[in-house]
Amino acid sequence: MTDMAFDEEVDLLVIGAGAGGMTAALSGAIAGLSVLLCEKTGMVGGTTATSGGTTWVPGSELSHRAGVPDSAEDAAAFLRHVVGNRGGDARREAFLAAGPEAIAELERHSEVRFVAAAAHPDYLDGPGSAYGGRALAPLEFDGRLLGAEFDRVRPPRDVFMGLGGMMVGRGELGALLAPFASTGNLTTALKILLRYARDRLGHRRGTRLLMGNALVARLFFSLRRREVPIWFDSPLVDLIRDGQAVIGAVVETPQGRRCIRARRGVVLATGGIGWNRALRERLFPPQIAPFSQAPEGNSGDGIALAVERAGAALDDGCDSAGLWMPCSLLGRPDGSQAIWPHIILDRAKPGLIAVGRDGRRFVNEAGSYHDFCMGMIRAGLSEAWLVVDSGFIRRYGLGLVLPGGRGLRRLLRQGYLRRAGNLDALAAAIGVDAQGLAESVRANNRFAETGSDADFGRGSTVVNRFNGDPEVKPNPCLGPIRQAPFYALRVVPVDLAGSGGLDCNADAQVLDREGRPIPGLYACGNDAASIFRGTYPGPGTTIGPAMVFGWKIARQLAEQG
Repeated sequence: MTDMAFDEEVDLLVIGAGAGGMTAALSGAIAGLSVLLCEKTGMVGGTTATSGGTTWVPGSELSHRAGVPDSAEDAAAFLRHVVGNRGGDARREAFLAAGPEAIAELERHSEVRFVAAAAHPDYLDGPGSAYGGRALAPLEFDGRLLGAEFDRVRPPRDVFMGLGGMMVGRGELGALLAPFASTGNLTTALKILLRYARDRLGHRRGTRLLMGNALVARLFFSLRRREVPIWFDSPLVDLIRDGQAVIGAVVETPQGRRCIRARRGVVLATGGIGWNRALRERLFPPQIAPFSQAPEGNSGDGIALAVERAGAALDDGCDSAGLWMPCSLLGRPDGSQAIWPHIILDRAKPGLIAVGRDGRRFVNEAGSYHDFCMGMIRAGLSEAWLVVDSGFIRRYGLGLVLPGGRGLRRLLRQGYLRRAGNLDALAAAIGVDAQGLAESVRANNRFAETGSDADFGRGSTVVNRFNGDPEVKPNPCLGPIRQAPFYALRVVPVDLAGSGGLDCNADAQVLDREGRPIPGLYACGNDAASIFRGTYPGPGTTIGPAMVFGWKIARQLAEQG
């Protein structure tokens, strides 16, 4: 037994205040445990705060309430199809078994609220796939309820906020872009803008929180209502061991270094690989951009310390150590970069192709963001170009260019995208093979006429068609590229989360290199290797397991008595 003097003693010590860590802390408090939550930065939310907040949990009661009943059995069949023989079956079974109860308990005993989306398909087709019911969307939250601590909620990416700090839902964008198109649009636009104007009289940004911001604010608000102590600006420094067991941790607080004993367990939820250079070089392919979509505070602390100090095993994530998004980049005058993730708004729309250096397509552009980037990795590409015509820009926009071409001139001047009067000139401007590009465009135009992409099956899956344009026939994802001038936008693959991480068992216990549980040490969120083994089944398949395993850890420790 260590003779170390402890400054604090609790039942449950949680490191990291993202969705997984806050769920573990909140669930511990609900179960009657004494809990301490330590956060490296001055804000809660981690990567979840800047995300869409969708939470993939099959079989919940919410799916029945929404009229799109789902079952864990169907989800199990779907995951057997998607994941196949890549392993990790026991962890997925534990997730599916615990998910519905975790969501139900959070709704009963906290301010966490979701609604099951009636239409938000899984990213892949197959037996047991769902069109709706599995993807849970957090309900809007009024940040004013947090009082002065509203500033503790990590804001969304600035590119996703309007007027310097206003959050807008996907379904509201059309009303704001065309407020005078209808009475309904005008009413919606005025309601949003007037609320934002009032907010800015007393706040640095809008307090009407949506998506991931709403989810983390609801978790934070619930923790505050239960008076769970949160130590901000308190990074993890070391894990404290007694023999093979982890019995606590050392954190560096603004008041100095503190040793904390955890009677029942330490939960690592520090955000995963993130910006940790050594882990990135070890696990990520060379095509991935040298920066992350995770907050810069996510620097692999939990994973690195567990491996180095507790002998934990590192899982490479099987198919992929990361989960990726194609992102376009805009350089700012101060030297920073605006990063725009190309999630759903443009890639699946008809009249867009993605090409590599040879001017050839390499993937179904309408697939999930992760699968798009996996196509880049398989093709050996560190960059690709999205190619469209002027009609596409007017109708859909492209990246930071909004529908109607709003912002186009400025973004052309800033070098965000390229324009040319013909395809040969465009190929020269972006450094791709002109013949390959011309042939790719001709093939796309043929496919648009027939409605069938013979090369990559664009528009052949449920999620493809869902994100396409239903007004375009015969295939909502295929349209011609004919109207000069033509445009190209560079995208690079960027990690949004880790798939590789600490090897864990079905109870979220961290395993050592011989596959044995390390007593007292648990992991959830991106610190734990993904249960989907490098695949990406649907929307919210990082947040869902993060929260469910955070809940499961707390429930198990509370039941120890």
